[in-house]
Amino acid sequence: MSGFLSSSIARKVAMALSALFLIFFLIMHLSVNLTSLFSETLFNHLSHFMGTNPMVQFVLQPILIFGVVFHFVMGFVLELKNKKATAVKYAKDNGAANSTWSSRNMVYSGLVILAFIVLHFIDFWIPELNTKYIHGDMSGLLEGTQDFRYFEELQHKFVNPLRVLAYVVSFVLLGLHLSHGFQSAFQSMGFNNKYTKTVKAAGKLYSIIIPAGFVLVAVFHFLNH
Repeated sequence: MSGFLSSSIARKVAMALSALFLIFFLIMHLSVNLTSLFSETLFNHLSHFMGTNPMVQFVLQPILIFGVVFHFVMGFVLELKNKKATAVKYAKDNGAANSTWSSRNMVYSGLVILAFIVLHFIDFWIPELNTKYIHGDMSGLLEGTQDFRYFEELQHKFVNPLRVLAYVVSFVLLGLHLSHGFQSAFQSMGFNNKYTKTVKAAGKLYSIIIPAGFVLVAVFHFLNH
């Protein structure tokens, strides 16, 4: 494995594969979250299924965590390799003229997104693990009721305007990160030349629609809690 990742091409392909995996995950995650805008019942049932299904919990969830960690570690490795490769600065070199802000600052937007993921884990994932595996409550019910707790917990997290602001800023930076990362991932997998325009167009749409969807969920529940 280490020999494979010692190749610059292999590192880029590995980075692209992890990015494509996370791109697909964001679509699935947003799809579930959007149901909370129009159906509390549907959101509760989907959340309960995702939170108790053994395949999701013990197969897909560990793969997701590995994918997130791998993507960020590989991103920092590639950033360090690129800095070493371009250590000699030329007087007439003007990177800003030949690249976008998002492509030049992927590592910084990535760090903010990583901080957001930590916050998201603290808000949702860790309390969920505590409820299910420490307290042993797999029912998914609000205490003393026969109603599922997921919708109420989601709304509760978006009461504080500072927390909502942190989410919104993170999603905006996620959009900037995706605007370059989407296209870069597909190009690393060989979807260039003939498909460049299509990939660029799809990347722009994806980098706008996905973050905007998550912002909509956060703001909606802040205004309607």
